[in-house]
Amino acid sequence: MDPLLRVHEAHKNGLIPDKIYSLIVKRFDVAVSGINRVEKASGIYFPLAYVEPAIVVTRPHPGSFDYGILFARTIPVLSNNKLEVVIQITAPLVAYGLKGTIHAILAHEFLHYLELMRKISKMEMLSDEITSNLFESSYSDSTRLFEPRAVFNDKTLLLHITKRFPEGFRDYKLEDKVIKLWIEKSLPTIDMSLDTNIVKIPADILANTSVDPVLLQKMTQIEEKASRLRPKKLY
Repeated sequence: MDPLLRVHEAHKNGLIPDKIYSLIVKRFDVAVSGINRVEKASGIYFPLAYVEPAIVVTRPHPGSFDYGILFARTIPVLSNNKLEVVIQITAPLVAYGLKGTIHAILAHEFLHYLELMRKISKMEMLSDEITSNLFESSYSDSTRLFEPRAVFNDKTLLLHITKRFPEGFRDYKLEDKVIKLWIEKSLPTIDMSLDTNIVKIPADILANTSVDPVLLQKMTQIEEKASRLRPKKLY
C-alpha cells in the first residue's frame, strides 16, 4: 500500500492545490523518519500507516462551535472477518508540523496501537469508550496507554512526548496554521462528533484475530518493565 495514495487521488481530483500537494509529498520523509525512530526506540514494528488528505475536526455535539483538531488516529479496521489496526496521519500534520511534533504524535499513536493489541490479545475490548466532552476525552486518552518510558529508549523522543502531551495534545502554533492555511481555505475536512468516534467490535471478530507472538512477548516485557519504574506523570 502506498501511504500517500489517498493524497495523490485527492490532488488528481482537484481537492488539494498543487502547492500544498507538493509540500505534503516533500515533507512525508519527516513522517517516515518518525516511524523509523519509533521502531528503533521500541524494537517493535510500526503498524500500517497512511496519510488522510483531510483534517479531522471533532465536536462535542453536532452544530457546536467548540471543536478540537485530531492530527492522527489509531483506527481498528474490520477486514476479512479479522481486526487490523492502522494509523491515520492527517495531511495538514505532515505539511505544517515540526519534526518533533510529528514524531511525538506518531509515538503517541503507537502507544494507542500497543494498548489496542493488548486488549485484543486478552479479549478485553468489545468497543471503545464513548465520551462527548473534549476535556474528558483527552484525560481518558492519557490514562489508558502503556508507560512511554517502558516502551521507548530514546530520551529525546520521550521529551517530545512529555512536552506535547501534558494533558492531551496541544500545539497552538500548529493549530493556528492548520486553521488559517487549511480549514479557512475550505480544504478537505472531516467533521465529526466525538460520540461517533467509536468502532464496535464483535466478539467473534476478536476471536478470529491473532496477535503476533513476538509482539505479545514484547508487550509482556514492557508491562514488566513498567511495573518496576518509579511513578512519573508524563501525560
